[in-house]
Amino acid sequence: MKIIRRKPIGNISQAQNQASLLARVFAMRGINDQAELVFELKNLHPISKLKGIQTATDLVIEAIKTKQRLLIIGDFDADGATSTALAVRALRLMGHDMVDYLVPNRFEFGYGLTPEIVVEAQKFSPDMIITVDNGISSIKGVEQAKAQGCKVIITDHHLPAKNLPDADAIINPNQHGDKFPSKNLAGVGVIFYLMLSVKSSLHKQNYFADNNLAEPNLTELLDLVALGTVADVVPLDQNNRILVEQGLRRMRGGMACEGINALFRIGKRNIRNAVSSDLGFACGPRLNAAGRMDDMSLGIECLLSNDTQQAMDLASALDDLNIERRATEDSMKAEAMILLEELDDDKLSGDLPPVICLYKASWHQGVIGILAARVRERYNRPTIIFAPADASTPLSTSALAEGDAISEISEIKGSARSISTIHIRDIFDEVATLHPHLLNKFGGHAMAAGLSLEASKLDEFTQAICDVVQSHANEDTFQEIHYSDGELQPDDFALKSADDLRYAAPWGQHFPAPVFDNRFTIVNKRLLKDKHYKLVLRPVVSAKTPAQTVDAIAFNIDIKSWPEEGDEVHLLYRLEVNEFRDACTLQLMVERLLA
Repeated sequence: MKIIRRKPIGNISQAQNQASLLARVFAMRGINDQAELVFELKNLHPISKLKGIQTATDLVIEAIKTKQRLLIIGDFDADGATSTALAVRALRLMGHDMVDYLVPNRFEFGYGLTPEIVVEAQKFSPDMIITVDNGISSIKGVEQAKAQGCKVIITDHHLPAKNLPDADAIINPNQHGDKFPSKNLAGVGVIFYLMLSVKSSLHKQNYFADNNLAEPNLTELLDLVALGTVADVVPLDQNNRILVEQGLRRMRGGMACEGINALFRIGKRNIRNAVSSDLGFACGPRLNAAGRMDDMSLGIECLLSNDTQQAMDLASALDDLNIERRATEDSMKAEAMILLEELDDDKLSGDLPPVICLYKASWHQGVIGILAARVRERYNRPTIIFAPADASTPLSTSALAEGDAISEISEIKGSARSISTIHIRDIFDEVATLHPHLLNKFGGHAMAAGLSLEASKLDEFTQAICDVVQSHANEDTFQEIHYSDGELQPDDFALKSADDLRYAAPWGQHFPAPVFDNRFTIVNKRLLKDKHYKLVLRPVVSAKTPAQTVDAIAFNIDIKSWPEEGDEVHLLYRLEVNEFRDACTLQLMVERLLA
């Protein structure tokens, strides 16, 4: 493990170096101009930069004016759920009620606009299909839809392959030839831009006035944009920070939709103090649980509800699914650790492979992505967790006792989570190029991707991907690196410091929340639930006057590795505001025990 202390980026004056804690933190992220901290909608990248936006806008407007039936086809994660809810809400706000949605059940249809889901879509008799957060690789699905006389607009943000579907319009900032400055829009951001374009064009055509319709303010949908953007863990560049901050301001101002209000309540979070971590750790997982364990329609209905009690009932059902997901994850994680020990003993002589690939026929397809993330975090290796592609296929306990007979499984699906030095989607592409017979399908991003292959080819695939990753690796590739914003001074250990950092900006992927490292003396420690430590710490300082103590908490720790009271420790930590019984206090959130 290596700790790197961040340094200011750019031309930093001596005055800036000695400025406030907040100014120093921003300088270490390359922000030295206050204009970059003005999160106003007028600073968003212009709609017109998106390739295909005008064609898609014209098609949607024609559909609205001629009262065509529209069908939104989403994805079964939080980005897909918020994208679907936003599209439905926006169209209804613009006076078009002939809109339905359909989200493929991952266990029956798999991901995206497949030919099978197009057949299912005919139950709605759509004139037009609009995909959200999917579709860029759905060549056969688009062919099927058009053969059935249906127009197709694709809105997506996933990386495209060389060949694109023959849709009537495609909006994806990552498609070839697109000049939109930010390539990091989530799916919900892409559909938001399209709906803004439709509304703007309808306004210019006097559509609302001519039809005695109240002109909608689509900024009321920014709470959905913020939730989907954070939950999908896309990089929070300047454009995404504006979208997320505007959504958070709506939440803190009491203007969130009933579904998001309910998700905050069920997650025991105060929406009046909403920050991006609430979306990522309280709301997002509960939404995702619907798509992982059951049917994402439950999450979408929660986001579409305008009734407080109904939204709360739906959020409660999502919470139950999340509890079930955690139990399943814990069971799978225990089994994965056993497999890793066997892998280490049998094949590796104490060393880990460049890519960890694990499979059990009993594993739940909806939880493999989370398990991959957990294993990746522990071992700092790209990790792919596999499960049977067909939900009805997992073997019985008695069959599993005989050793996971892989011959009884035809196709398996894998969910990958990577490290910063390995672009996993590009690695899949290279494997597919070198071994055209191996992969059935793949897609995704640099840090997260999915694939499917024949179960009988798993060993061959594992060897192939390990060879490809090893060919790109060097001695630093698999080194676990943690970044720190440096030491805090005694005066910085204050509630105001934590509060300032909390609301300074929407922190997230590629714009990380500040993390510091200091040496402390353990004054007191108390074990909670056999796996967490509640701590009282005293910063070690050179001044003659001892520093004041500060409360801290360390979650999911290895009890055996922790020093005793009175010992000195080096910790990586965050400043947090601990809210308890309407009182706010400073608390350190321990990220790592360094020494």
